[in-house]
Amino acid sequence: MKRTGKPVTDQGIPTLRQARFAWCMYDWANSAFATVVLAAVLPVYFAALVPAEGAILCLFGRCLSLPATALWSYAVTCSMLLVALTAPWLGAHADRCCTRRRWLITFCLAGSVATGLLAMAGPGNYLLAAGLFVAANACFAAGNIFYNAFLPMLSQGTEMVRLSARGFAFGYLGGGLALLLVFILISRPALFGLEDGAIASRVGFLLTGLWWALFALPAFRHLRDEQRPTTGTFPVGGWRGYLRMLRKVSTYPDLLRFLLAFLCYNDGIQTIIVVAAIFAREELAISQSSILGCFLMIQFVAMPGALIFGRLAGRYGSKIALLISLLLFMVVTVYAYRMEHAWQFWLLGLLVALILGGSQAISRSFYGALIPPGKNAEFYAFYAISGKCASVLGPLSFALLIQLTGSNRSAILGLAGFFVLGIGLLLTVNEKRGKQAALIESS
Repeated sequence: MKRTGKPVTDQGIPTLRQARFAWCMYDWANSAFATVVLAAVLPVYFAALVPAEGAILCLFGRCLSLPATALWSYAVTCSMLLVALTAPWLGAHADRCCTRRRWLITFCLAGSVATGLLAMAGPGNYLLAAGLFVAANACFAAGNIFYNAFLPMLSQGTEMVRLSARGFAFGYLGGGLALLLVFILISRPALFGLEDGAIASRVGFLLTGLWWALFALPAFRHLRDEQRPTTGTFPVGGWRGYLRMLRKVSTYPDLLRFLLAFLCYNDGIQTIIVVAAIFAREELAISQSSILGCFLMIQFVAMPGALIFGRLAGRYGSKIALLISLLLFMVVTVYAYRMEHAWQFWLLGLLVALILGGSQAISRSFYGALIPPGKNAEFYAFYAISGKCASVLGPLSFALLIQLTGSNRSAILGLAGFFVLGIGLLLTVNEKRGKQAALIESS
C-alpha cells in the first residue's frame, strides 16, 4: 500500500480507493461493539445482574460490596490497564515486522468471540459478564492501535482530517444501525420468539460479535502493510517499553504536549461514554428503551457532527475546532450534574452527538500529522497508551468519587477538571512547528 500517489492497480493489490473504503468499513464494524456493549446495552444489562445490595468481591480474605456503577467502572479500568501494559510492545513489533494487518485481524476476531460469549452471562452471573467484557474491551482497544496506524499510510495533510472524519462517520452509521437492530430485538422480543428483554439483550451481544467480524472482512482483504520493516532492537513490552517510547516521543515537544492534552481531555470523554447509560438508569430511573432510543439518536446525529467538525478543522484549523469541542464538553458535565428529568438526558445526548465524533476524528488526524513517517504503529501505540491510561484514570476516578461522596452527580461533575487541564495543555501546542519537526526527523 502506498502512502501517496496514484492508486495501485497491479493484479491482487488493492487500489487506494479500495483501501480507504475498507479502512472506513472497519470503523463501521467495530462501532457495533462501542454502541451496544460499551455504551448502551451492556451497562444497563450489567446493572440488572448486580443485586440491589451490591456486588460482593472477596480479595485476600476481605469482602467488599460495590454498587453496579462502581463495579462497571472498575471493569473498564482493568481492560484499559491490560492495553496500556502491552501496547508499547505491540506497536513497535508491528512497525518492525510489518504485522499491523495481522494484529488487527487477531484482535478483531478475539474481541468478536468474547463479545458473542456475553450471551452466556445469565441472571446473577455479573462476574462472568465483567470478565468477558474486560477481554472484549481490551481487544477492541488494542485493535484500534493498528487500525489507526493505517491512517497516515492512506492520506496526508488536510486529506487526513477528511478521511479520519469519514471513518468516524462510517462508524456512527454502522454502530447506529447495529444498535437499532438490537433495540428492535429488545423492544419486541416476542416477535423473535424470545421470552423477555433480558434474553433479547443476550442475543443482541451475539449479533454484535457477528457484526464486528463480518463487516471487518473488507479491511482484512484490502488493508496492506508497507513492506519496509524498521530497524532497531526487538521491542520491549510492558512499562519498560512505555518508558522507552516516552523518551522517543519527548524528542518531539509539540507531539508530547498534544499527547498530555489528549491524556487529560480523552479521560473525560471516554468516561462520559462508558458511564452515561448506567448513570441514567441509576440516577434518573430512565427505562432501558429510553436509554437505547437516546443512544440511537446520538449515533445518527454524530455522523453529520463528525463531518461538520472535519470541515470546521479544514477551514479554521484542527486546534481551533478541537478547542471548541472541549469547551462544549465542559458544558456537558455541568449540565449532567443538574439534570432532573428524562427529557434533559435526551437534550444532553444531542449536544454530545454533535461534538463527540468531531473531537475524536480531529484528535486522531492531529496526532497523525505530528508523527514521523514510517513509525505509524509504534507512535499510534503510544497514542493508544495515552488514551487507555486516560481510560484507566477516568472510570477509576469516577468510581472512587462515588464511594467517597455517595453521589453519581458529584462524580460526573468532577470530570470537568480533565477538560480544563486538556484545554490548557492544548493551547501550548504549535501545530506547524510539530509538523516540521516530524518531517526533519524522517528526511
